[in-house]
Amino acid sequence: MPSSRRPSSGDSGYSGSAPSRRPGLDAEYADHPAEPEPEPEPEPEPEPELGLGLDWSPAWTESGPSGSPRPSSARPSSPGPDDRSGLSPEAAARQVCLQLLTLAPRTRAQLADALRRRHIPDKAAEAVLDRFTEIGLIDDPAFARAWVESRHHGRGLSRRALSNELRRRGVPDEDVHEAIELVDDDQEAAMARQVIAGKVRATRGQPSATRIRKLMGVLARKGYGAALAYRVVREALEAEGAYAAEIAAEIGEPDPDIGSEDCP
Repeated sequence: MPSSRRPSSGDSGYSGSAPSRRPGLDAEYADHPAEPEPEPEPEPEPEPELGLGLDWSPAWTESGPSGSPRPSSARPSSPGPDDRSGLSPEAAARQVCLQLLTLAPRTRAQLADALRRRHIPDKAAEAVLDRFTEIGLIDDPAFARAWVESRHHGRGLSRRALSNELRRRGVPDEDVHEAIELVDDDQEAAMARQVIAGKVRATRGQPSATRIRKLMGVLARKGYGAALAYRVVREALEAEGAYAAEIAAEIGEPDPDIGSEDCP
């Protein structure tokens, strides 16, 4: 008697085919294939760092489509402050001058002294200094005028002290005289009064001789001559009510050499 059990899919005698996917689902996958993953964008190449000065330019290989130069893959390194190996004497002189001028204005004499200390040949140094003077990077008259304007109003220095400072920095006498003329007698006297105004208040209550000595010393260190210092101190003390005879007795005759050597 034959068995009533239905054959399963695991029986060897089962000949039925596996059920297929639904037609609608197959069409959906066929119309919308899987999107490929996007490729990562390449990182931009770093731009070369340009060193300070005129002595370096990148190495160029081939030209681009528009004829513009294309940088090579090798990345040159900019020279350090004291790295002048492989530079011509004039290129080294340009580098030194540009680095110093970037920090602060310099006179021609200061730059020449800096090149001499770095053993730059005189011929190359003079050529670079002449060129920098021609294009206005070195301007001793302008340096002197700016120095007088800044130091007179900022530090209260006299014309004598300002002249000494400019000469120590190698400014020619002609440029010194031209710059000093920016400060006339009235302006210098007004600045002297301003210099000791605070000192007069700070020395109140001290003996007259002590006050006078301190006030005269302040003006002397700023480069003011004895005659102007005497007049300004006397005016300041008289304004406080001191007697002129007492002040004259304490100060005595002004020494014309006060302030001539003791300049900052």
